[in-house]
Amino acid sequence: MAEPLLEFRDVRAGYGEAVVLDGVSLALPANGSLAVLGRNGAGKTTLLLTAMGFVHLGRGSIHMAGRDVSRLPPHHRSRLGLGWVPQERDIFPSLSVEENLQVAHRPGRWDIAAIYALFPRLEERRGNMGNHLSGGEQQMLTIARTLMTNPAVLLLDEPLEGLAPIIVEELTGAVRRMAADGSMAIVLVEQRAELALALTSDAMVMERGMIVHRARSADLAADHTLLDRYLGLIA
Repeated sequence: MAEPLLEFRDVRAGYGEAVVLDGVSLALPANGSLAVLGRNGAGKTTLLLTAMGFVHLGRGSIHMAGRDVSRLPPHHRSRLGLGWVPQERDIFPSLSVEENLQVAHRPGRWDIAAIYALFPRLEERRGNMGNHLSGGEQQMLTIARTLMTNPAVLLLDEPLEGLAPIIVEELTGAVRRMAADGSMAIVLVEQRAELALALTSDAMVMERGMIVHRARSADLAADHTLLDRYLGLIA
């Protein structure tokens, strides 16, 4: 069996004395796509921050392609292929769209041409400064700049939050194409369960920092009773 690309082994993590993740184990294969679902405060964002190395690891270990990265700082994990898209739109406001992309570029499948094919709106705005973009365009640029690092694993933290419907539609299409591209694995944290499940092959539900359910995304999307029990909604 192939080594998982990203693996958590019995991870406990949190902030100071506060434990947020407890006993979390997961294995993400190369080119896999995983939806992480749960109510607010379930530990979803902390899961991504722990993967990146921003949260104290109290127990367990984190591995990338079999290598223990548990004690590596975030920038080393990034160089090994972890790409993180935070909830905050983290762009350089005084640089143009194209300069934002160029400054992050590492060799690989994702270059300027590939980014513009994925996000035609960014090509139209290529000369605009970051602070002259709409919120949705800034979110596209945040994702695109992370892609320019050519990650092996892309961590997306609620990328559709607070966006206009037309931008949600464009970003949803882009995430779907990224997942189908085969160049990286994707972990998607998203409050809209129906969207997250439509974009991924596998899913897990978190409660109080623990994984309480795992399933194929299509199976979970079809199980309205279970979705309502864990998430308080009918998809």
